[in-house]
Amino acid sequence: MSDLPLIQADRAVPSPAPTTVTGGRGRRPRLLSRTDRVVITLMVLVPLLLVVALVWLPAAATVLLSGTNWDGIGPLGEIDWVGWKNYDDVVNIYPPFVPAVQHNVLWLAALFVVATPFGMFLAVLLDKELRGSRFYQTALYLPVVLSLALIGFVWQLIYSRDQGLLNALLGGNTDWYGDPHVNIWAVLVAAGWRHVGYIMLLYLAGLKGVDPSLREAAAVDGSSEASTFFRVVFPVMRPINVIVLVVTVIESLRAFDLVWVVNKGRNGLELLSALVTQNVVGEASRIGFGSALATIMLVVSLVFITVYLATVMREDKR
Repeated sequence: MSDLPLIQADRAVPSPAPTTVTGGRGRRPRLLSRTDRVVITLMVLVPLLLVVALVWLPAAATVLLSGTNWDGIGPLGEIDWVGWKNYDDVVNIYPPFVPAVQHNVLWLAALFVVATPFGMFLAVLLDKELRGSRFYQTALYLPVVLSLALIGFVWQLIYSRDQGLLNALLGGNTDWYGDPHVNIWAVLVAAGWRHVGYIMLLYLAGLKGVDPSLREAAAVDGSSEASTFFRVVFPVMRPINVIVLVVTVIESLRAFDLVWVVNKGRNGLELLSALVTQNVVGEASRIGFGSALATIMLVVSLVFITVYLATVMREDKR
């Protein structure tokens, strides 16, 4: 009986409340130390400064210089403002401009109509986990990691007029890179070879993210494999489709390396990017005129990039 009060006293003792670490005067606890805040600030600030310095400032300077006649030699204080004259000259009195636009549109059509569907087809095949799919995936993606300049040299070995593989197989003597009637098609084959691997990887990643229950439900309803893909799987990959569209448009606009390696963008291989290079860093050294061409490319690119960003933001809100 003498121990009972002690037991009751022990039960009456309240358990200690959990301690919390707070700042002075009841402020909320600091989750990050000063070192952490400095590191995070640098991680955000340094890439931001690099993007501004290497992307946005040159883009703004290009737009401003497109309204001048600067040749890149005289001081900036002597630059004359010519307004829209460079754009008027580009459209009306610059002969390579129209062929360059036509070739860029042809480049976009070839990548979008031929290379992109073929890349999607390969992604569907590899998604079935076929034997050796890892090897095929690596082999098909290998051209993507190669530079377009290197791809140009590789295809030169195939298209060479005298010692090329293609002429040896066909028994002909076609100048695939020198003939202005066929060189654009030869270059498009080389560009499509690289583009197929890129599109394949994008669609393969999208297919891996599709809910398997959607395919199972379509199979239960008696839908064929092709019908399931185009009516169920393909619409679900809408964000991937938008990315592919934007990537294809940008690829068609920035196509440069192959045509520059072949003949510096002349003799049937005129492209907007090659014209910009010829005027800005070529013998002409017409910075203002070349900036006008670059601004046209920038505006076209921004249209599709804006569509892509609007689609991504709309998907994030859902």
